[in-house]
Amino acid sequence: MISKSLAHFCLVITVLLITGLVEAQPPTKIPRIGYLTVASLSANVARVEAFRQGLRELGYVEGENIVIEWRSGEGQLKRENELVAEALRFKVDIIVTSGPTMTRAAKQATATIPIVMTFDSDPVGSGFIASLARPGGNITGLSALSPELSGKQLELLKEIVPKLSRVAILGNSSEPANPKSLKEIELAAESLAVHIQPLDVLGPTDIETAFRAATKARADALVVLPSPVLTDQRARVANLALKSRLPAIYFRQEFVEAGGLVSYGTSFTDLSRRAATYVDKILKGAKPAELPVEQPKKFEFVINLKTAKQIGLTIPPNVLARADRVIR
Repeated sequence: MISKSLAHFCLVITVLLITGLVEAQPPTKIPRIGYLTVASLSANVARVEAFRQGLRELGYVEGENIVIEWRSGEGQLKRENELVAEALRFKVDIIVTSGPTMTRAAKQATATIPIVMTFDSDPVGSGFIASLARPGGNITGLSALSPELSGKQLELLKEIVPKLSRVAILGNSSEPANPKSLKEIELAAESLAVHIQPLDVLGPTDIETAFRAATKARADALVVLPSPVLTDQRARVANLALKSRLPAIYFRQEFVEAGGLVSYGTSFTDLSRRAATYVDKILKGAKPAELPVEQPKKFEFVINLKTAKQIGLTIPPNVLARADRVIR
């Protein structure tokens, strides 16, 4: 029969062995995400918070069980490679990109680290993925491909300004989806008997030049196409449209919140929230090559009645009734 002292000794040894084994276990690795955006984080507050919300809904708490390296180019297009290099130095597990410019830079820098697009207007046309159903590489995420929205925007402008005859189009020719969007606008313009004037905005210094050109050509209204430069400078763009008394339609509601007249387009906050599901799946072992790229599910139509009043415009009741949100 084992003596009490021997039993106690065995118990102590067992406890020490178990403790040693526990201490020897490596600490659980906290996943590190690199979130990269050309525009400033302050210009993307809603999208950033939507991404955080999506992670929280999946059980991720920033600073506790996930680390996010936020990197912004502050609206400077030439900093994308620098931002990607920083993310790689931090040895991130996944790169999350806020748009096509950052996705391209990330793709050129790595073929192994998973890349999640919060949006891209044409990921197949941009050469990021093989197809929406089977991306085939290290990139997956959300597509915002819906060029027909640009034609719809022109139709909405025509409803808001019935005498519309000349429209200036502000956009960035380096954006991959621009040609398709312009094609849709041209088709809509032809059916509406409207003349369009494309104006290229490659950087902040081009904005006032574009407005001067629109005024000189006696444009009746303005369509603003997706662009990181225009997004970062949205308050300035909205203010210039107001000063020029140009009814303008934008692709994101943030422009309207900054004083723009109306916006109609994909909900970028919804896309950012959904991007978190890709991060979760990849962290749990899914391969980007096999995760289908999803299309937009939510669209938003927002009207700013304050701005309408300032430029002496009355929004028709039937248009107002269709708005998802009205700023009064």
